[in-house]
Amino acid sequence: MRISLPDTATATEIDPGAVYIPEIAKAGGAFAKAVYSNSKLPLRTFEAARIVTAVINGCKICMNWRAARDVSQFGIENGVDTNGEAPDEEFYLALLDNDFKGLSRQEELAIQYAKMMGTDPQKLSADDAFWNEMRTEFSEAELTDLTYCVAMWMGLGRMTHVLGLDSGCEVTSQS
Repeated sequence: MRISLPDTATATEIDPGAVYIPEIAKAGGAFAKAVYSNSKLPLRTFEAARIVTAVINGCKICMNWRAARDVSQFGIENGVDTNGEAPDEEFYLALLDNDFKGLSRQEELAIQYAKMMGTDPQKLSADDAFWNEMRTEFSEAELTDLTYCVAMWMGLGRMTHVLGLDSGCEVTSQS
């Protein structure tokens, strides 16, 4: 971990945010919970964009996370995990290996969107042809939903990785 915790920190306070800036950390947690509770995106589309963002961020926790399996850790019932059939592990392993074969057009576009938002937002904001293509597969509400989801994953996933909060994790098969 990149930030030292005081000797008085408890075992449940492994997040330096909870120790040093609890109000901000609480807001970050609320943002994450809002995304997993309220996104209306199809689960496979949501997970495709999320995994690609996790790879860009380098966040091992995020790469190991599976919404259908893990969203209950937030105390969420009937969240994004109910927005369609859960992807199988092969879906995740393929995405982690940059193999995008067999995806729907919406899933492919969500991946492209997440990649551009994470690596070249200036190009994304100016690419009218891409925005027109996005609108063939996404409603305005879905585009907004996807954007907020990617923003949360980018911010909190990068924070987690940069501070080394994921240093004890490994990307493994979740069978």
